[in-house]
Amino acid sequence: MNELDQKINLHFPGLVVRKDLVKTVKGNAIVPSYVLEYLLGQYCATNDEVTIQTGIETVKEILAKHYVHRNEAGLIRSNIREKGRYKVIDKISVDLNANNDTYEARFANLGIKEVLVDSGTIKKHPKLLVSGVWCIADIEYEFTEDRNASPWVLSTLKPIQLSQFDFDGYVEARKQFTTDEWIDLLVQSIGFNPEMFGKRSKLIQLIRLIPFCERNYNLIELGPKGTGKSHIYSEFSPHGILISGGEVTVPKLFVSNSSGKIGLVGYWDCVAFDEFAGKQKRVDKALVDIMKNYMANKSFSRGVETLGAEASMVFVGNTQHTVPYMLKHSDLFCELPDKFYDSAFLDRIHFYIPGWEVDIIRGEMFSNGYGFVVDYLAEVLRSLRNHDYSDRYKEHFTLSSDISTRDRDGINKTFSGLMKILFPHGGATREEIEELLKFAIEGRKRVKDQLMRIDSTYGNVRFDYLDADGQAKPVTTLEEEEYPSYYHKTIAEGDDGKIAKDAQPGSPQAPAEPLATTKPVLEEKHLTFQENQKGLSFDTLLGPYIKGATTITITDPYIRQFHQIRNFMEFLETVVKYKAPDEEISVHLVTMEDEFRSDQQKDNFEKMKESASSVGVNFTWKFDSTGTIHARHIVTDHGWKISLDRGLDIFQHYEMNDAFTFANRLQQYRPCKAFEVTFIKTGASTVSLDGGVHG
Repeated sequence: MNELDQKINLHFPGLVVRKDLVKTVKGNAIVPSYVLEYLLGQYCATNDEVTIQTGIETVKEILAKHYVHRNEAGLIRSNIREKGRYKVIDKISVDLNANNDTYEARFANLGIKEVLVDSGTIKKHPKLLVSGVWCIADIEYEFTEDRNASPWVLSTLKPIQLSQFDFDGYVEARKQFTTDEWIDLLVQSIGFNPEMFGKRSKLIQLIRLIPFCERNYNLIELGPKGTGKSHIYSEFSPHGILISGGEVTVPKLFVSNSSGKIGLVGYWDCVAFDEFAGKQKRVDKALVDIMKNYMANKSFSRGVETLGAEASMVFVGNTQHTVPYMLKHSDLFCELPDKFYDSAFLDRIHFYIPGWEVDIIRGEMFSNGYGFVVDYLAEVLRSLRNHDYSDRYKEHFTLSSDISTRDRDGINKTFSGLMKILFPHGGATREEIEELLKFAIEGRKRVKDQLMRIDSTYGNVRFDYLDADGQAKPVTTLEEEEYPSYYHKTIAEGDDGKIAKDAQPGSPQAPAEPLATTKPVLEEKHLTFQENQKGLSFDTLLGPYIKGATTITITDPYIRQFHQIRNFMEFLETVVKYKAPDEEISVHLVTMEDEFRSDQQKDNFEKMKESASSVGVNFTWKFDSTGTIHARHIVTDHGWKISLDRGLDIFQHYEMNDAFTFANRLQQYRPCKAFEVTFIKTGASTVSLDGGVHG
């Protein structure tokens, strides 16, 4: 175990589980992760390997004996008849039979119904009445000659969820972790390897948890397929339900006027709509209207009576087009069905998760470290619904008076949710509070900016916040930074959205493949790039500044691991693109020797040296023997120094082994890490626009 895993087990004994065990025990059981982790939490919540292996076998045995596969339901029913009593793990739902005045259970996989349930069980577990709950139940069989009586008897029923937990103990243990450690623990609890994500990407994953800890929170996520948008809502918590967007009706979601029976919003903390996007989907306008009222006022009407509920609403769907295409031709809501493509409905959304920033799920992204048993975390999040952390930024910051009440509510609810998840104990620094506030503002701004494109009656809003000194700090979305010429286009005005002429290096509007004949204007400047920003390449960022140099020296202590060495090879490719075929260039690298794989590192450098010599590049390197270098920069012999705070390691993890992904082939399609770069004129020589060097 690494240091974090040891710390997790020390402070949360018996409440964490190794996340790769779920796959080990799942087999072909079609059962949510929280059901499996509930069992693993009973037998494998330890760091002792022998106990874990014994526990795995126990859980496998329980699943094999008691989990009901549909194709084996007949055999299980026979076992119950022969033995008289049998324990099963199944999804159970209950209906009221008004004719007999009895509650009757239905077992989804076992295929039996009309099983009598006493009213005490229903009062204890009311969710049984809505869409079903996974349970461990004892079933008895008593034959009777009365044809109207069911032979099945429900002896005991226990929903698969934690019965109780110590919230104060949870808060106290949180204090033992740094913010970064805590974020990594939560990401591992979701099931992902935190090393594969940057800080912003981790926060995006954690935003998906807010509907479980914040009442009446309205969230939308639209993005490409395969990014795990619906996983949290179907697998993560027994307090959330995932339904297909086309399968819900007003009675099912809110209330039935005929029976008076309240719908899903009355029983679940989070109701998520899967496959929400799709222009051709048929939608009931009455449903949209009642949803608009509920999302704004937390209430809905049944005849003359008004009812309230606390369920959060989540909408997830797939996009068919790229972000620049949507911004140029329509807006970021363009995939929604027509009846939901309604400015009044969309204005109720508190946060828009940019699903295009979330990487498509790959095998190496899953965690094999320790995280909370998800059922435990689900109960923690549920208890946090009773708290309000929305005012915890007001000591340091205030929102601009330009921001409307509805915008302010969205920002406050997102900020409150993030504070509950990350700082349930308080203790956030001013900088940490500011980071979460900016992120909350950005998510609401994304909604409002698109509404202004859809409906011209929405006025322009400056999404600023003010610090204690009264200094205004504007917030932008990442798409706004990447595609400024498209983002600020208003559809109603018919702006053609032409590419900006002054696009700076590193922006998607700059040439993707600059040629050796490019004649840029070179100037001293400092550029800052946000995490997950795309459209960046060594060609656009560095190419113009190394053009015309005959000697280039790179100092970067982290050209050791394979992906870092590959980055350096791609830098050499940029050097080759910008040099004339009849020129020769010397490139010298100063780096650190890899402590464990020095031979492999040297072998890779030798291969690059041999390859580079064939295209007119003399590549040399040396290892710094002092072990003290930390600065990362590129220096040319024609008067430029490029200071890179991350060196060449500016890109997030991507699938390097897949030759058929564009992120592998073209740098501008990779999300980058947050970094800064400074271009400094050293005065050694000057560079004219024709690329010539002058002393």
